[in-house]
Amino acid sequence: MALALCLLLDRRSDRLVRSLWERLEASGIPTLLTHTHGQHVAHLSYAVLLTWDEEAVRDAVAGLGDGGPVDVSVQGTVIFPRGRAALAGSATVDLVARHTRAVEALRRTGATIHRHYEPGHWTPHVSATTGVPGARLQAVVDAVSDRLPMTLRLDRAALIDTTYGTTWELPVVP
Repeated sequence: MALALCLLLDRRSDRLVRSLWERLEASGIPTLLTHTHGQHVAHLSYAVLLTWDEEAVRDAVAGLGDGGPVDVSVQGTVIFPRGRAALAGSATVDLVARHTRAVEALRRTGATIHRHYEPGHWTPHVSATTGVPGARLQAVVDAVSDRLPMTLRLDRAALIDTTYGTTWELPVVP
């Protein structure tokens, strides 16, 4: 089980990502629509916590204040180990600063941050597929490329339990 601090997409951006997921699923490529609990929402994770104190995490996130919506430019696909592919988001100065503040605040609570979400190692992305065999990854890249470039607006934030998909929307966008 893990807990993720995520930015959520506005309605237009969510529709763009979900239409990509649906196109991939129709081609037999698994996406977050059918992965694990099936409760996934399109998102960009600031941090994935392996251990945490829930009350301390909520207080830390509330203390970050509201940075307002942020736009992320998508110009390509990023491929991660084990057949995971994602929309590669732009790492703007503002987004990286917001991510770094969030991770530092979470770390001060005593939470253990997954190493891929540490500042300097984090790649902003919105997941497209899960567990795709290598021979099918080109089809994913092609499907994403057909929709590029795109700009995604992230206008909400949430804490998400990755095991069950339970989502707790936050009053601020860190």
